[in-house]
Amino acid sequence: MKKHSLFFGAGLLLFSACQSVEAPEAILPVPEAKQVEWQKMETYAFVHFGLNTFNDREWGYGDSDPKTFNPARLDCEQWVQTFVRSGMKGVILTAKHHDGFCLWPTQLTEYCIRNTPYKDGKGDIVRELSDACKKYGIKFAVYLSPWDRHQANYGSPEYVDYFYKQLNELLTNYGDVFEIWFDGANGGDGWYGGAKDSRTIDRKTYYDYPRAYKMIDELQPQAVIFSDGGPGCRWVGNEKGFAGATNWAFLRAGEVYPGYPKYRELQYGHADGNQWVAAECDVSIRPGWFYHPEEDGRVKTVEQLTDLYYRSVGHNATLLLNFPVDRDGLIHPTDSTNAVNFHQNVQKQLAHNLLAGVSPKASDERGKTFSAKAVTDGEYDTYWATNDGVNSATIEFDLPQTEKINRMMLQEYIPLGQRVKSFVVEYNQ
Repeated sequence: MKKHSLFFGAGLLLFSACQSVEAPEAILPVPEAKQVEWQKMETYAFVHFGLNTFNDREWGYGDSDPKTFNPARLDCEQWVQTFVRSGMKGVILTAKHHDGFCLWPTQLTEYCIRNTPYKDGKGDIVRELSDACKKYGIKFAVYLSPWDRHQANYGSPEYVDYFYKQLNELLTNYGDVFEIWFDGANGGDGWYGGAKDSRTIDRKTYYDYPRAYKMIDELQPQAVIFSDGGPGCRWVGNEKGFAGATNWAFLRAGEVYPGYPKYRELQYGHADGNQWVAAECDVSIRPGWFYHPEEDGRVKTVEQLTDLYYRSVGHNATLLLNFPVDRDGLIHPTDSTNAVNFHQNVQKQLAHNLLAGVSPKASDERGKTFSAKAVTDGEYDTYWATNDGVNSATIEFDLPQTEKINRMMLQEYIPLGQRVKSFVVEYNQ
């Protein structure tokens, strides 16, 4: 019987360890355990909902009347059921966007859900969504905008204290969160208590982010911190939902800050970086982040979403897909249908594993638990590794018959770092 061989060549497998069959030594930098668990999620949801939803805005100025916020049919369980059916492992809620309006009944400001008609001022959407996530078994997270266009004291030290009190409320009252999202948009024009001016802050120092990191480590140690430069995960440098084809999970520590101007390089990471800060690809299922009725016919198609999956998760990143909740407080049927069908489409495309049950041959292998067969055993924590000093190797699969191949998944065992610069794939018939 004629054999059809598939060869994989991986460059720069620079392992070093003792002569016994032990795990290869890590190549620094390496991720924390919580960063590994975060990246395993692959896809999760974003929700933008607030005063902007009812005032047809994207970036609220901070002057919208809370009385305009009145979703008649809000159902966080409907949101979460959509996410579950879409294969998403969690959701990040914009608890406060740049306009300063808070979706929880904080006592720190009157510009919050307490002063809306929703549930006669007794609502708490952060609580409702957190509870729905617990009920349906997905993870919960929060977005807290550092910039606040409503607060009169924004730009002063007093506002920084206010910001940290808000953060403390979100970290202590709603259970576990898997991520804290800090936006890079900071400073500019706003309402600022009616001042209607522009406030300039030093984005590198104003918020004293080490104070945030300490608080999060104490209150939510499992949470990954997002910002332009991490430290847990980074913005991918665009809001289109894709990472660079070669996307390093590294940044040069201390170089990237909120509002970092060289944002396009974040699509690729820093190949010479010394800190593990993998990329998160944020994108909205519609053109806008908040709901606008005129965009009901502009929802991303199943094919577009599928392409973004391969260019985000398939490019060493995660996919954060935004759902603009509508004015009834529901995810629009078109958004829900396309998201569910997108997930089913990816599952269908990846359903037939051509290498299942095929025993590979490798040009070099470390042996025992690190043999070539670990490549296809379906277990995350088993992997093929070469002997010390081997910096290039091939692995070969003999297929019993001619096959059409249109998808290929190549992975590294990232708890030991990211070291492969390139793969070469050849097919011989």
